[in-house]
Amino acid sequence: MPVTAQITRFAPSPTGALHLGNARTALFSWLAARASGGRFVLRVEDTDAGRSQDALLERQLDELRWLGITWDEGPGVGGPHGPYRQSERSAVYAEALTKLEANAHTYPCFCSPEELQLSRKTQLAAGRPPRYARTCAGLSQAEVQRRIDSGKAPAIRFRVPDHRTVEFVDRVHGPQRFQSDDIGDFVIRRADGSVSFFLGNAVDDSAMGITLVLRGDDHLANTPRQLLLLEALGMPLPEYGHLPLVLAPSGTPLSKREGAASLTDLRAQGFLPGAICNYLVRLGHACGHDGWLAMDQLASHFDLGRTSHSAARFDDAQLRHWQREAVTHSTAAQIEQWLGAHLEALPVGKERSEFVAVVKGNVLFPAEVDELVAVVANDSVSVSAEAAAQITEAGPEFFASAGRLHGASAGDFKAWTRAIAEATGRKGAKLFMPLRSALTGATHGPELAPLVGLMGTARVLCRLERAQALAGK
Repeated sequence: MPVTAQITRFAPSPTGALHLGNARTALFSWLAARASGGRFVLRVEDTDAGRSQDALLERQLDELRWLGITWDEGPGVGGPHGPYRQSERSAVYAEALTKLEANAHTYPCFCSPEELQLSRKTQLAAGRPPRYARTCAGLSQAEVQRRIDSGKAPAIRFRVPDHRTVEFVDRVHGPQRFQSDDIGDFVIRRADGSVSFFLGNAVDDSAMGITLVLRGDDHLANTPRQLLLLEALGMPLPEYGHLPLVLAPSGTPLSKREGAASLTDLRAQGFLPGAICNYLVRLGHACGHDGWLAMDQLASHFDLGRTSHSAARFDDAQLRHWQREAVTHSTAAQIEQWLGAHLEALPVGKERSEFVAVVKGNVLFPAEVDELVAVVANDSVSVSAEAAAQITEAGPEFFASAGRLHGASAGDFKAWTRAIAEATGRKGAKLFMPLRSALTGATHGPELAPLVGLMGTARVLCRLERAQALAGK
């Protein structure tokens, strides 16, 4: 049976930073389109003029591109359904509002926030679910005009039909059923003239030909409202899939303290985009492959039907696992670019490339390379307590012998260590551990031989002399 090509979208609001939950929604939407041979649309929901910022939008778009998520229609790309910023689509919404009004699907509402809050409290106290009491639903045209003439600006509410059952099949949660009597008439245009999420979001999805809307399951209760709106407008209905939320390990809503770092933060820490995508494709989704996947391989192992119905738990250990995989699968050139300014102490060229090849397996984040750069580039290195203990145990004569024999080895690390072993009687860890401690200041790290080659003779001898002095104290 052929797969139906899906047209999906991601609709960020430029009022804050993208976090892992946003990124997962964007990735799943992109993968659903790519897996089906469809199209992915990016639309900007920026009708909140007081909070939307162009700088935040540019950052969000840059971070999506950084992750490898590209769009077939949207800002910077264009397409047949533009403009792709809601702030530029007022004519589309005005046409929809006019059509709804002409068919008696709307009415003006003059209720103040205080009046609405009081009504809500009264209903809750009476044990009834809060919904708009239709206070303004029966106002005459004359009364409406009188209030407008007195300076009151109305919101516009959608008149929800009575005694209707709204049913749809959610692509994640399965069949859904809502009673219209539980919904209440809702605002589709605010008193300041801006359209609400309910109208703008639904109209744009339909007008742009979106066939599958993926979003968080905190939007599940919004879907019957939007289906009723689109039905009243006679517009095509997309399918919906509501992704379970991402929770902290404690089971509470994910907070920055428990891992909800923005993509900006994760990028600044040095997480690689492949690590984040490989982690997210397995966050609440049974990926069809257990190992590392390049970006162009993710879609072939994505199946929306394998998305969990339950909330996903953020796991920092898993994210770090995929970071390790991302580093492992990066080329030397990619690693060198990733480490960037942390390599400034090393000359560009062969020496820097050799250093990257040596340390690649020992670095999870760029800042971790600083100590290793110091090992090969600084005249001296700090010595850890564990390394100092190894140096003391080996004794001064061991390092004196190592220094005397170094010149005779002509840069051959194996020949040098064999000569040290013969002169001192030390082998294995008893030889290499104090040697590593003296030369690097640590008891663990990358392979020692290439590090010694990068240090140069002068640094090696200087550090052996210092170790000899330390061991003799």
